Amino acid sequence: MPVALPVSLRARRWALYALFLLPGLSMSAWVTRTPAVRDLLDASTAQMGLVLFGLSVGSMIGILSSGPLVMRLGTRPVVTVGSGLVVIALPVIALGAVTGQPLLTAAGLALFGAGMGGGEVAMNVEGADVERLGGRPFLPALHGCFSLGTVIGAGLGILANAARFPVLPHLVLTSVVGLGLLLWALRSIPAGVGRVTAEERAAQSATPRPAIWKDTRLLLIGGIVLAMALAEGTANDWLPLIMVDGHGFGATMGSLVFALFAASMTVGRFAGGPIVARVGRSRVLMVSALFAAVGLTLIAFVDSQTVAVTAVVLWGLGASLGFPLALSAAGDSGPGSAARVALASTIGYLAFLVGPPTLGFLGEAVGLRHALVVPLAVVLVAVLLAPSTAPRPAPEEQAEELEPAR
Repeated sequence: MPVALPVSLRARRWALYALFLLPGLSMSAWVTRTPAVRDLLDASTAQMGLVLFGLSVGSMIGILSSGPLVMRLGTRPVVTVGSGLVVIALPVIALGAVTGQPLLTAAGLALFGAGMGGGEVAMNVEGADVERLGGRPFLPALHGCFSLGTVIGAGLGILANAARFPVLPHLVLTSVVGLGLLLWALRSIPAGVGRVTAEERAAQSATPRPAIWKDTRLLLIGGIVLAMALAEGTANDWLPLIMVDGHGFGATMGSLVFALFAASMTVGRFAGGPIVARVGRSRVLMVSALFAAVGLTLIAFVDSQTVAVTAVVLWGLGASLGFPLALSAAGDSGPGSAARVALASTIGYLAFLVGPPTLGFLGEAVGLRHALVVPLAVVLVAVLLAPSTAPRPAPEEQAEELEPAR
């Protein structure tokens, strides 16, 4: 029936909204309880760094394995396992904390990193497919649900800290909510999206094409993904400390400024779709990167709390659309959309993994505010690369351009 496809796409959209909300909610639940977990473990800063290393190891495994697994199995099983690991990880983290076992806490963080890194790559492939079939921007709103999850999770975490609510029931309750979202959403995620069959692999071998990692345009788009992921990841990891150490805010106010950043990201992502449809992807991406650059510049070089709070809004709005729009451009950059989105996602999530810790080492030497020069420089490069995300002309349009005038 003619209405079957729109209904199916609508169901897939809502399922993906729920699946992106899940890791945002879970991440904020964990991040807001980090001080309490540190106290329960009685860990020093160095020991806490070793515990957090579990998150890095898990993220690396999830990120690097997700693309090949999607091409072999499709998105559905990878999304199921990845989101399931996020759900399982929160009680493990809490149990390790309340029993004073750093290794168990690190193992829980490794599960969390593997699930979040692997699952989101697959969900981006699924989202790009829905966007292609629907013919209108979808990834910005999809990533907006992740940001909405972080806002909700941060608010609940701040309340839990203020009420001295124990870590274990907080993270277990968050896990239960995540499990409910996962079970509800999986009913509308089809099998086979992104999967490359044995016959297709054989056909590709018979007519080999250049490897996608040799596609210059895709690599330029990957550079934008990396830059905007670094802008977002820097705020997720360091913004409260930048506000406290660099601008003299109290700890509570530093957390509220982070919530303001997350809210700005959410607004930008939900409002971005219609703007992209009206103005065009490359122009919106260029302006977004400029907004982020202005925000980073003001926070780094202007010693004013009022200016810093205003700049955080610019930073959040600017960072909001870069990652999803660049992934959308990667999917449109040539044949093999799933593989292209997976490659661009991998580049972006590596920036989430490697960039913020690197910024920490630099911040130790020059201060976190001045260390923002690194993401600032990378975001300015994204401004220059933004034209590479413009849609390519259709083959027939290219032929008309090449045909001599009569």
